[in-house]
Amino acid sequence: MVQQVLINDDDYYVPDANQLVTEDDTPVDNFASEKQQRLLVGSLYSTLQQQTFLAAANVGIYHTDGQPAIVPDVFLSLDVQVPQNWWEKQNRCYMVWRFGKPPEVVLEIVSNKEGDELGKKLKIYEQMRASYYIVYDQNQQLGEKLLRVYELRGRRYFETSENWLEQVGLGVTLWEGKFEDRQDTWLRWCYQDGNVLSTGDERAEQERQRAEQERQRAEQAEQRTQLLADRLRAMGVDPDNL
Repeated sequence: MVQQVLINDDDYYVPDANQLVTEDDTPVDNFASEKQQRLLVGSLYSTLQQQTFLAAANVGIYHTDGQPAIVPDVFLSLDVQVPQNWWEKQNRCYMVWRFGKPPEVVLEIVSNKEGDELGKKLKIYEQMRASYYIVYDQNQQLGEKLLRVYELRGRRYFETSENWLEQVGLGVTLWEGKFEDRQDTWLRWCYQDGNVLSTGDERAEQERQRAEQERQRAEQAEQRTQLLADRLRAMGVDPDNL
């Protein structure tokens, strides 16, 4: 069920969205991070078409009145969706008090040591009470680990070796392969059996391969039928009269 928040009570304080910065139009990402973000968000929307959720990259999250928005590289929030009138100021970013809950997953892609992903950002997401915080450090800027997963237990994050996000019903995995003609190590969503969520292009390619296999099977069946007919004729039997 989609979460809904009714803000009609005069005694219920809601920050004025017109006073909040919902976008500043400042380009901040590099090619690798932008492509990785698109892979994570796009594969969710191409695969989980029967579920209600909101996933976005570089969209601000307001979680506490008087505090600036934090902008994760990617976030995933279940059972919510963007309002139909998404151009209105109060609907342009993720305001926790409007959606009624924080995202289940927030994810940061480390580009350098200046983002403080294991310090200030971790504390903010912890205070925000996102169920999982994922740090993907492909260039090992913060240490030897490429992937760190933190799970909220009570009021604190605890790093876990488990990449399966039980409360979300998805996992994350490192995958070697090609995405949009770029061979690299990619962070991807996966099912519990380890199979990754497909992108739209991958799903189209899978369908093309299945169609080609069906075509080949049909051709082989036709060839076998023709061979049998030829053998019957060689024996003096008309296959059309069988």
